Amino acid sequence: MRQLLIGYDIGSSSVKTTLLDADSGKVIASEGQPKIEMPIASPHKDWAEQDPIMWWKYVVETTQAVLAKGQVKNGEVKGIGISYQMHGLVLVDQNQEVIRPSIIWCDSRAVSIGNVAFDTLGEDFCLGNLLNSPGNFTASKLKWVKENEPEHYAKIHKVMLPGDFIAMKLTGEIFTSESGLSEGVFWDFKENKLSQELLDHYGIDKTLLAEAVPSFSETGRVSKQCSQLTGLEAGIPVTYRAGDQPNNAFSLNVLEKGELATTAGTSGTVYGVSDQPVFDPQSRVNTFLHVNHKKNDPRLGVLLCVNGTGILNSWLKRLLGGEAISYESMNALAAEVPIGAEGLSFIPFGNGAERIMENKTVGAHMSGLNLLKHDQRHLLRAGQEGIVSALTFGFNIMKEMGLTLKTVKAGRANMFLSPLFREAFVNMNEVSLEFYDTDGSQGAARGAGIAAGIYEQPKEAFVGLEKVASFDPDPILVKTYKEVYRQWEENLKKVR
Repeated sequence: MRQLLIGYDIGSSSVKTTLLDADSGKVIASEGQPKIEMPIASPHKDWAEQDPIMWWKYVVETTQAVLAKGQVKNGEVKGIGISYQMHGLVLVDQNQEVIRPSIIWCDSRAVSIGNVAFDTLGEDFCLGNLLNSPGNFTASKLKWVKENEPEHYAKIHKVMLPGDFIAMKLTGEIFTSESGLSEGVFWDFKENKLSQELLDHYGIDKTLLAEAVPSFSETGRVSKQCSQLTGLEAGIPVTYRAGDQPNNAFSLNVLEKGELATTAGTSGTVYGVSDQPVFDPQSRVNTFLHVNHKKNDPRLGVLLCVNGTGILNSWLKRLLGGEAISYESMNALAAEVPIGAEGLSFIPFGNGAERIMENKTVGAHMSGLNLLKHDQRHLLRAGQEGIVSALTFGFNIMKEMGLTLKTVKAGRANMFLSPLFREAFVNMNEVSLEFYDTDGSQGAARGAGIAAGIYEQPKEAFVGLEKVASFDPDPILVKTYKEVYRQWEENLKKVR
């Protein structure tokens, strides 16, 4: 009998489900929905919300699809793993019904609340114990609901992250992870437990938070109700959950000190592993518990995030024709103009408050536009180079924190499919890039196999994961891209 694993990746653009053969590490079937990006509601300036039931709808549809494609029999699926968009706030009542739309990762409404908490609790406590400013993270979003929507706050039975919600819909059980609590900035790293000081400051009862367990652990089994909806066999254990960036790192076998992962979906990230509690004094880059963290063997994830990444590329796609133009065609057009887009520069910060900009809403800006010279090709190239420049800005902050950035791993997906983007990333940052044929849903499936007992050691979970390509900086191109970044940084100073 086959040993199969299911991994879910709950993004803000789509939901992807993968059915993985645990013994070979090969994908049996995968399905992503919707084919057009999921909507993000913005009823007020700087707001970003999604309906969690929409995520669940696509989980049901994609599950049915992969079970059918894989011709899955009872007893074959051994475990389920969940990766999810980080920092989202999901609230449910006693009946496990959603109280209000989820306030997702790129929502900026709680920035001022986090800033006040940082000033009141003090820099020494926030950076020494939380390793972050409370900023615009989940705890601050919950405080916003308490202050502005008391009728909703009064109904709360449990506060969850998006992955916790999906696990609840699968099993009927409510848990979270220690890593998840740290990403919400609920975690005291010195005390290795919930931060009672932060909860007291915000006036939040800790019983509203779900019980925390390690990322690799059984947190319930597929219910009969879920089985009837999805086709999953009742009783399959849910054995792994992690935020999308820790999970992306895990999917690339990035688990030890000094290892690095990157991704460029809706947002762009670089994620490095440390065994020490490092922090950026301005909290522009953030530190959380990694999926394999243990009290006596710490593993911390240092996350650089740029909100305005793939969302800028998708905006350009809509601007230039939508379905009439493919991303491959866009990449080819961008490559027709020289490095530097003949003086056109793009600041990509158009997707809410940016952490690397100290939680300021800088906005997106074009600079150097020449109406007699520039066309859509220049716009496309400037967009990609602008995104890489923003990542480079964050890269430099990570270097200031003492991280060594030499080799970065990435999945063969999203903007890293663009040769131009890869070239700019490698040369502007002077790093080597290793390319793997994997994604977040595959990583979630592999993670499920660890706590399900399929793999005795984490390294066994990466059977079938192979490097498919690597890219190294070119000294000549490094010099050219460094000049692109220098000009970009000058333009950034003008708009900050």
